[in-house]
Amino acid sequence: MPHLIRQEQLHQAHEARSKLTVSLARTGTEVEEAQRIRYKVFAEEMGAKLPSAAEGLDRDRFDKHCEHLLVRDNASNKVVGTYRIMPPEQARIAGGYYSESEFDLSRLENLRDRMVEVGRSCVHPDYRDGGTITQLWGGLADYIGKHNHEYLIGCASISMADGGHYAASVYNKIHKLHAAPSEYHVFPHCPLPLDALNQDMEVIIPPLIKGYLRLGAYIGGAPAWDPDFNCADLFILLPVARMNARYAKHFMRQSAQS
Repeated sequence: MPHLIRQEQLHQAHEARSKLTVSLARTGTEVEEAQRIRYKVFAEEMGAKLPSAAEGLDRDRFDKHCEHLLVRDNASNKVVGTYRIMPPEQARIAGGYYSESEFDLSRLENLRDRMVEVGRSCVHPDYRDGGTITQLWGGLADYIGKHNHEYLIGCASISMADGGHYAASVYNKIHKLHAAPSEYHVFPHCPLPLDALNQDMEVIIPPLIKGYLRLGAYIGGAPAWDPDFNCADLFILLPVARMNARYAKHFMRQSAQS
């Protein structure tokens, strides 16, 4: 009986994944779908203060320079997850990466032509499971592979609903083991006040950050405080050559099947 139950669970998981597909937005309407789910997660759920709130969208000046990765539920045709991707040539046109609004990236100057930035990752509350995340990361792995980017950068957010103690404790738990080499350190413009916060809480690492670290990512430095999004942001630097082969193979395979 346990064997049959396990088979049924695997079958259900496969069916759930088969209902989802990943693609890049190709029209303005599809970009708005990404901006709408971002609004739902960041503004309605997390309380972010967004300039475009009146439109029911999370829209900023970087969107027009980015690719927008969409995970769609084929049954409802609804976008249930998204990632924003900015390649280096578009970062030049935009006058810099989004991350530069939060961090001084001067030590990464020699990497600029090889860095792709990812961010604004979010998933609809009803779809926060392994299948959706796998689709997002598979699409991202496929994009990076096709364009031969050598470094992935981005800001990974941690909730500050408790005033920042959780975020400080997450950073304290992971930064020594996963710190970037000093030549790749970045510096927050608005640092999270770590010394004023409890850094020793027992915490569970947020799934997205845990996934980055499993792939081989570095933590670039101390977290920044983003008051508009009510979160602390960690700068993530992932050299593609450093990617954990087992996890990279998993995401590449999922991407090829999608």
